[in-house]
Amino acid sequence: MTFSGMRVCLVGPLPPPAGGMANQTRQLAELLRSEGATVDLVQVNAPYRPAWVARLRGLRALFRQVPYLVRLWGTVGKTDVVHVMANSGWSWHLFAAPAVRLASWRGTPVVVNYRGGEAGAFLQHAAPRVRRTMRLSSGLLLPSAFLQELFARHGMPGRVVPNIIDLHRFRPDPAHKSNLGASQVLIARNLEPIYGIDVALRAMARLHPRHPELRLVVAGSGPQRHELAALAQSLGITAHVRFTGRLDRDEMAALYRECALSINPSHVDNMPNSVLESMASGVPVVSTDVGGVPFIVTHERTALLVPRADDTAMAAAVERLIDDQALYERLRSAGLAEVQHYRWEAVRGLLLSAYREAIQTAGPRAQHTA
Repeated sequence: MTFSGMRVCLVGPLPPPAGGMANQTRQLAELLRSEGATVDLVQVNAPYRPAWVARLRGLRALFRQVPYLVRLWGTVGKTDVVHVMANSGWSWHLFAAPAVRLASWRGTPVVVNYRGGEAGAFLQHAAPRVRRTMRLSSGLLLPSAFLQELFARHGMPGRVVPNIIDLHRFRPDPAHKSNLGASQVLIARNLEPIYGIDVALRAMARLHPRHPELRLVVAGSGPQRHELAALAQSLGITAHVRFTGRLDRDEMAALYRECALSINPSHVDNMPNSVLESMASGVPVVSTDVGGVPFIVTHERTALLVPRADDTAMAAAVERLIDDQALYERLRSAGLAEVQHYRWEAVRGLLLSAYREAIQTAGPRAQHTA
């Protein structure tokens, strides 16, 4: 079996906003189509119709879910396998779980690709319901060993299929070996409390007296935009912080190549694409040691890790990279080597195997592409 001729129903979000799961959904659809698969993409975050519905808190979910379920019902019966990109919280209950149940009712094999960064807290109270839904699926795909261990503790075994990083788009600048001479430090996360951008602003305020040349670039959008700008002003670093707003993939890739290093200040995380994209771009990373991050990078080998919510430790790690060129180059080289595990050619066989097993388990109706 190959992807060629396979019919895949891919369920997940699409940009905007350009978050990790949305980017992975769009990229996976593109890669599967390039392999000859027919991909029907059922979007869970389609624009509200009519647009004013977005203002109706509490009701707007219905306006999105009803057309979603209608589209899903019409698509699932025409495909060989359903691939559900799943998240925590209400997203699981409103979109992922219904997709699994609907595929089961229609006799179509379904694999669940769980990616929620807040999975630990979610499973503490929702594990029994998630288990009941997962019994209807043909497999659980997880992007990291961190989530694999977490789900196993709740009685749900899964296999690791890592995130895919486009190494043609996210690549080092060939014009120079190192970005250490650049003055920009990058954060590529949405502007939400769980991502700890306020901690990074405080770290930059600590660094500014000794390194006035540094500029912090915050690439992303979200509800904290004005709050974070006000914090930068109160810290006296407004002139040294730039909020870019939402960027597309190519703009983001170009920005990585302009930066000396990147910071991931998250309070919770799974497998942040921004960390992998930074390494692929030849940009060393300072990250908090939360969730799945220590499963994808190693302290002092492929990144520097610091405790969450510790702006003093974060500032010290950034300064260490600026002052120690040998460490900077060592992390840069090791990161470029490590990220090779996340290219499509390395992940392709793992995903194909998961699809093959799901289709074969489902019986003859789903096996005509084998």
